[in-house]
Amino acid sequence: MTDLPSATPPSSRRRGRRRGGRRVLRIVLLTMALLVLAAGGAGWWAYSHLNGNIDSVDLDQALGDNRPKKVVAGAQNVLVLGSDSRAGANGDLDHGDVSGARSDTAMLVHIPEGRSKATAVSIPRDTLISRPECKDADGKTVKPANRVMFNSVYSLAGPACVVKTVEEMSGIRVDHFVEVDFAGFKGLVDALGGVTVTLDKPMSGAKGGLKLDAGTHRLNGTDSLKFVRTRYGYGDGSDLGRIGLQQQFMMAMLSEIKKQDALGNPARLYKLADAGTKSLTTDSDLASLTSLADFAQSMKGVDPDTMETIMLPVAYDKVDPNRVIVAQPQAGKLWEALRTDQKIPAEAKNSPAKG
Repeated sequence: MTDLPSATPPSSRRRGRRRGGRRVLRIVLLTMALLVLAAGGAGWWAYSHLNGNIDSVDLDQALGDNRPKKVVAGAQNVLVLGSDSRAGANGDLDHGDVSGARSDTAMLVHIPEGRSKATAVSIPRDTLISRPECKDADGKTVKPANRVMFNSVYSLAGPACVVKTVEEMSGIRVDHFVEVDFAGFKGLVDALGGVTVTLDKPMSGAKGGLKLDAGTHRLNGTDSLKFVRTRYGYGDGSDLGRIGLQQQFMMAMLSEIKKQDALGNPARLYKLADAGTKSLTTDSDLASLTSLADFAQSMKGVDPDTMETIMLPVAYDKVDPNRVIVAQPQAGKLWEALRTDQKIPAEAKNSPAKG
């Protein structure tokens, strides 16, 4: 068969292909440029949005230079506070007729040098302590006082004074503090799709608390908040007993984040970050997404399965049995071990008052 002559000369076809190829290339490049610009704009908006959620406190300005010295450079000590403020969105989550706010939960989290494990020490909110002289949020001096409840420090003088109080109690330099209120806690749990907890005995729901049978339960944000605040419906009904529930839930939440690989999923990470930062207050050194991300990256070796939870050793107060005082020498040995990044001796974990 004889080939038919081409209607278009070969050279013209080549020029046409080059022009067509260049047009396609320009379209692809233009499309990529638009996508990059769109993604960049969205990324910048998301970054600005999340950054704007975070409130901060300058600890160095608030506390001055009279603070414990850093003993082990590579270790980190983070004070984690849960605020029970009823302001704003928090009022819908707890209708108690209580003004102001207190540190409903307080944990000093110690991450040793090497950052492969961590220890969380819960401070009972009913502990009678000596409050140091502080500056409140308006810069006014708050006089020192003895035998005041630990959780009253926050309501009177704010988070910086809580940091100073913990530093004077322990002799440990607090590197950072993180505070989350009711709404932020609920949002974080809901962003995870819930957290699974297991009870070895029923929770009765006394005084408006959560009612659960013994066994495993998947809790949403609202029920999780009730769970960590339950006092009278579980165990001995004490504040010390509630600490056990709070520590159990913290471990369950960390395990949930790890199981979902939430930090490796950009969409889920944004959802978690948006929920968490809406009600987040930190020290000024952590008050940006970049700083928080860098800090989280440095903590990636900490496994929730190896994290130790301890209650600060306390004893029942002889004057008021509804209150507790710091138990010595147990507490002193605990603080010394954390301050020097040493193994915590068994006797330092023994609390005379138990929940």
